[in-house]
Amino acid sequence: MKKNNSYRYPKTQRENVNGKRHYVFDKEKLPSVTTILDITQPAEKRESLAKWRERVGEDSAARIMNEAATRGTAMHKILEKYVLDEGYLDETTVGKQAHNMAIQVIQNGLINMTEYYGTECTLFYPGLYAGQTDLVGIHNDKETIIDFKQANRPKREEWIGDYKLQAGAYAMAHDHVHGSNIEQCVIMVCTPDLYYQEFKVEGPELRRWKHAFLKRLDMYHDLIFDEKEKAKVNMNPEDFFNGA
Repeated sequence: MKKNNSYRYPKTQRENVNGKRHYVFDKEKLPSVTTILDITQPAEKRESLAKWRERVGEDSAARIMNEAATRGTAMHKILEKYVLDEGYLDETTVGKQAHNMAIQVIQNGLINMTEYYGTECTLFYPGLYAGQTDLVGIHNDKETIIDFKQANRPKREEWIGDYKLQAGAYAMAHDHVHGSNIEQCVIMVCTPDLYYQEFKVEGPELRRWKHAFLKRLDMYHDLIFDEKEKAKVNMNPEDFFNGA
């Protein structure tokens, strides 16, 4: 996979504001996409998570979530080093497991990548939000946002709404700032038992998830800002799509 320098991404500067992740650009602090989705999370999803914690117990829930986060971080690092063609070896138990998961992603997903613009790319929509996607490049001849995900078990399409909301947000930010034409977002998922899944968001579906994210962004503003502050935020939905 060769490097394409068509786009340049800013260095990541993060800061916690009231315990929530924000990205800093000059003096502007923008909420992360994950912060926006967390604060506007539907009540039924919060209730489902609370019931799961109660069912497995708080200690077990914390352990499961911590193991998943550690494994996911390790897998992401291995995949980043692979794309950059940099040697990397993690001999820990988690590292070996993550290595095997990364191989599945490489052999089943990244095999379709011919060029990449950047890894761990910080993306932002000025004045509104920011985030970081794992990879941007050419996948099956299309400009594509790529996100890697580890999962404890195989995912169903109806379970990954947040992944698709993230994809829509990142695509809008990339197109707005870089004048690109992100045609699709590909979410590459692998479980510890090496089950690989790929979810593609493109065309009318991608547009729907962009609209859905803008609704969540508006909800976020309702919850965070007073009316005077909201009036300062320019939120004309048509500005996000350029007729796409």
